[in-house]
Amino acid sequence: MKHLISIFIGMSFISSCFSQSKINYPKTAKENVIDTYFGVEVKEPYRWLENDTSAATSAWVKEQNTVTKDYLSQIPFRNDLKKRLTALNNYAKYTSPFKKNGRYYYYKNNGLQNQSALYCQKSLTAEPELLLDPNTFSTDGTVALANTAFSKDGKYLGYAIARSGSDWNEIFVMDVETRQLLSDHIQWSKSSEISWQGNGFYYSAYDAPVAGKEFSNKNEFEKVYYHSIGENQSQDKLIYEDKEHALRECYASLTDDEKYLFISITETTTGNGLLMKDLTNPSTPFSELAPGFDNDYSVIDNVNGKLYILTNWKAPKNRLMEVDITNTARENWKEIIPETENVLEHVAIVGGKIIAQYMKDATNHLYGFDLSGKKLYEVQLPTLGSVTNLNGDKKDVEAFYVFTSYTFPPTIYTLNADKNTSTIFHKTEISFNLNAYQSEQVFYTSKDGTKVPMTITYKKGLKKNGKNPLLLYGYGGFNISLNPTFNVSRIPFLENGGIYVVANLRGGGEYGEAWHMAGTKMKKQNVFDDFIAAAEYLIAKGYTSKSKLAIDGGSNGGLLVGACLTQRPDLYAVAIPEVGVLDMLRYHLFTIGWSWTSDYGNSGESKEMFDYLKGYSPLHNVKAGVKYPATMVMTGDHDDRVVPAHSFKFAATLQDKNADNKPTLIRIDSKAGHGAGKPVGKLIDAQADMWSFVMQNLGMKPVF
Repeated sequence: MKHLISIFIGMSFISSCFSQSKINYPKTAKENVIDTYFGVEVKEPYRWLENDTSAATSAWVKEQNTVTKDYLSQIPFRNDLKKRLTALNNYAKYTSPFKKNGRYYYYKNNGLQNQSALYCQKSLTAEPELLLDPNTFSTDGTVALANTAFSKDGKYLGYAIARSGSDWNEIFVMDVETRQLLSDHIQWSKSSEISWQGNGFYYSAYDAPVAGKEFSNKNEFEKVYYHSIGENQSQDKLIYEDKEHALRECYASLTDDEKYLFISITETTTGNGLLMKDLTNPSTPFSELAPGFDNDYSVIDNVNGKLYILTNWKAPKNRLMEVDITNTARENWKEIIPETENVLEHVAIVGGKIIAQYMKDATNHLYGFDLSGKKLYEVQLPTLGSVTNLNGDKKDVEAFYVFTSYTFPPTIYTLNADKNTSTIFHKTEISFNLNAYQSEQVFYTSKDGTKVPMTITYKKGLKKNGKNPLLLYGYGGFNISLNPTFNVSRIPFLENGGIYVVANLRGGGEYGEAWHMAGTKMKKQNVFDDFIAAAEYLIAKGYTSKSKLAIDGGSNGGLLVGACLTQRPDLYAVAIPEVGVLDMLRYHLFTIGWSWTSDYGNSGESKEMFDYLKGYSPLHNVKAGVKYPATMVMTGDHDDRVVPAHSFKFAATLQDKNADNKPTLIRIDSKAGHGAGKPVGKLIDAQADMWSFVMQNLGMKPVF
């Protein structure tokens, strides 16, 4: 590929007049690469961009970033916007506490720290002590904590780190009393739990990848190991592997008493099998507790010889089951909390009570039950919104949860499970007049008649005259629900008359597994139809107009934006596909992409599936001579979940074929991945760039 470097010519010239400027993009080399699917030839001129470590790709990335930075630097209000975002982000951020061995632990960011640090307190009123500060892991904040877990006796803290946004994790162990780092070091783990038992822990890991292909090659043959403190990783005991199924993942977990070990086995992002082993009798083999892969099974805990399992087996909106340890055959499972019309999202056992978190129309409700399933009370929440990080101990009446909504900053509550009383543990203090804004939920009709919920947030006194700038956000996949959340990055947009909208599309989990499945595989077009219908509704009702409408989404939501901008380029003024799955014919060939086939299907499985995927794949539906919205593709060079090749190839194609002179840019963040663990400094930079691009191309003249 060395010969490709020399052809990058025509560097950008951006005049001071954005409305009439023509950007000179780098010339992207084309190769004569053709794939054949079921007799159909598909050209792949930018296949070389899949080699993310080549000199040619590195040069292309540098040139594209130069063009993008030149454009963004000339937006007159970008610097003021960044200052406003920096000020807004400068507030103390806390996570919900959790209790271990009589001590309370939580994460806190003082404001503009790149990473949140782990603190401990002997009581809720005691002076906090700094236990672990990931800001010391690197000088630029790009090494983040990915996971932490304390041993049962509280002596050890196992923690995983992620470098530069990668999904690859390294696990270390600290002596909690001395704060000393031990010699233990685990590599090539990926999104694994650290499950303590005795003087060690269970974890999942892959074999070391091929050098130079760590962030792109397919991940295969994950295994579960047990690591004893003080030993080298090479000495770790292999607990579980599947030599016949390369593309299965496996995760270990234990009951709180460390008596029972579970291996959850998945083939895709939907459904899991569940194996169980009695650790009080180590000679016994694993037994199958639940078969895969048609349903989901999540073990909550063991209470007096009874396992509590949250599942959608014969209950698409989930139910809670009780399983006798001595009689685990599935036909003997007992229903404790039956399925209802609302989705049972999460369960915690606290002080002999079951605290159940439900979702109704994309908002949360909490209820208390006794262990037999009798409803005792509803926890009164401040308003309609979201509950996150609900946790507690089965022997302690004290639990914690976070409540938030689009106009309600995260507030941490302490719940007394006996008395059903909630008190504020920490309230977010932010310099913003929240009372000046409101959210409303509406239900609109999609193309096939389906009613879809959508939440619209704006400054009070809004006039529906079609002149308001509006950003529409969506996801629509993998059973993931978009519940109300607060994010300071939206504030400058709202302050300047913008409207922020979230549509709860099919493919998500807002109404259970049926809602999810209605947006998968051969029904994936429903998701795009839902999003397009949302845009049309907002225009028809006078909230905005085509020239004032921007769309945004990340990951699967990046696919959503890519598909909708290629299907209805006339409908939006701005499009922001972030870390998107944009090549639907080859996504399954990279890293963990094969696990998404439950939602997407596979281009090689049948002619029908190939035709369907090619019919909406954003990369393959950019047409020459079509005028597309102002677009800024966003990705990270270390994204090993949705590899940046998706964004690279899509941006190159759009630049080549777009008939409009509106900007078609790609922003490639360095030492950044899919989003998790991104340092605050990089987050603010990305927010400033994204919102500057949106506001500029919606014709806004913001004041900060």
